[in-house]
Amino acid sequence: MKEHLMKIVFVGDVVGKTAFIHRYVSGQFSLTTDATVGAAFREKTLQWSEKETVRLQIWDISSRVRFDSMTMIFYKGALGCVVMFDVTNSSSFLRCQDWKRDLDSKATLPSGAPIPCILLANMCDLPERVVTADSIAEFSKNNGFFAWMETSVRDNRNVDEAMRRLVQEILSVQPSEDQLLSSQEDSVDLQSHDATKRQSCC
Repeated sequence: MKEHLMKIVFVGDVVGKTAFIHRYVSGQFSLTTDATVGAAFREKTLQWSEKETVRLQIWDISSRVRFDSMTMIFYKGALGCVVMFDVTNSSSFLRCQDWKRDLDSKATLPSGAPIPCILLANMCDLPERVVTADSIAEFSKNNGFFAWMETSVRDNRNVDEAMRRLVQEILSVQPSEDQLLSSQEDSVDLQSHDATKRQSCC
């Protein structure tokens, strides 16, 4: 049985990132969450095929560390990224460009290529939407995202689907199992940098 180890980072403003991660990992929705300090860490193992498993190391990076020196530490060894915004908050959408630029300037795949990033338009169940699908599609294309999806943690809409799409993209750009597993050597020590296992909505 082959195991692919993938470090995935979640970035964005206070837009429901950890509520999303909690739903994905546990299958549960929670309204009460604590604020992330630094980064929070979760794991999930997928039975990808009869002969392959995928072990995800999911890092929820707090918006409070935006664009400072700490982001480079948290990005290190990442093979994929989720950039998330709130469709009811236009400023969180505009800042996705800053998050993407910060990631691209500080981290790459072992081959030197950009890390695959998916753009998630969260809270699409809410009626107060201010960001249109057309503007998201154009933004995604112009800023180097391989795909974008609308998500709702409350309704469990596209939570599993978005993560599966990201894993598929990571597998498609990795030339060998050796490069996939190379991220293990580059991963940040979980006991350093105060990476917690708390859930949050940030």
